[in-house]
Amino acid sequence: MAGDPSAPTSLDKAFLKSILSLAAKKEVDALLYASDSPLPPEDLRGRPLKKKLLYAASSEPMVEDLRSQGFRAVLVPPYEYSRVEKIKVAVVSALTAGVLKEGESVLAVTGQGRALDTVVKLKIGATFEERVSVDALDLAEEFSNQVVEALLDLANRIGHDGFEGHPVGTLIAVGDATAVMEKSRQLTLNPFQGISEAERNVLDPGIREAIKTFAVLDGAFVVREDGVVLAAGRYLQAATEDVKVPLGLGARHTAAAAITRETKAIALTVSQTSGSVRVFRNGEIVLELHQPARRT
Repeated sequence: MAGDPSAPTSLDKAFLKSILSLAAKKEVDALLYASDSPLPPEDLRGRPLKKKLLYAASSEPMVEDLRSQGFRAVLVPPYEYSRVEKIKVAVVSALTAGVLKEGESVLAVTGQGRALDTVVKLKIGATFEERVSVDALDLAEEFSNQVVEALLDLANRIGHDGFEGHPVGTLIAVGDATAVMEKSRQLTLNPFQGISEAERNVLDPGIREAIKTFAVLDGAFVVREDGVVLAAGRYLQAATEDVKVPLGLGARHTAAAAITRETKAIALTVSQTSGSVRVFRNGEIVLELHQPARRT
């Protein structure tokens, strides 16, 4: 009778042993283990790693069980992520929960099921991907940092990649969605209408790809604080009188400033001209990210 094909091989075991040995070094502050299969107790026996070990899992019962055993554990969204994106989402979850801090050195490991195949060494806060930009926004409690981080990453990719080799600009309004919908009207057919909320959340990489495609449409995206996309192709009707934006920025940026002045939303814009990403809050630019290069 054939053995369990998902059972760890001798190479898998050697790989994990090497990671655990590295994690024990004093230079490493945390071992981030992004998987829904916890480490077998025998692999941890004799290793003083409990204080360093941080689980990131999409199973709420598993997270609760690990916490009851004294482990640190954070919950991540249950979507299909690439290996690197899974680590990134886990880091954001850990930062949001306050169990990882700026400046800490982390070994992050993940894979497919019980088979680990990817390890990343990172220093928290060293790069854009590690969410230093989101911390700077000082968001209200109702906003999900994971949602804003996902949208910042998406906006950055839209600014860099465009659509089929052509530069694209867009506007995404996040939060206070009822007020934003009341102060806007539909310009085009809403491609997200009729889809269940579970299937149109920006934490799902597939939905972010859809937004990237629909960015060619006129109008704005409206996203709830929890990441559910309510609409695309909205014309924002907030009053633009006395709205001031820097010279050279056009109607899209003026609309973003206006809607965030009249509501509690924040707005992300992507400049079609330069690909730069700007975040508006209370009618003003609070974050600006410039493209070092654009895909041509």
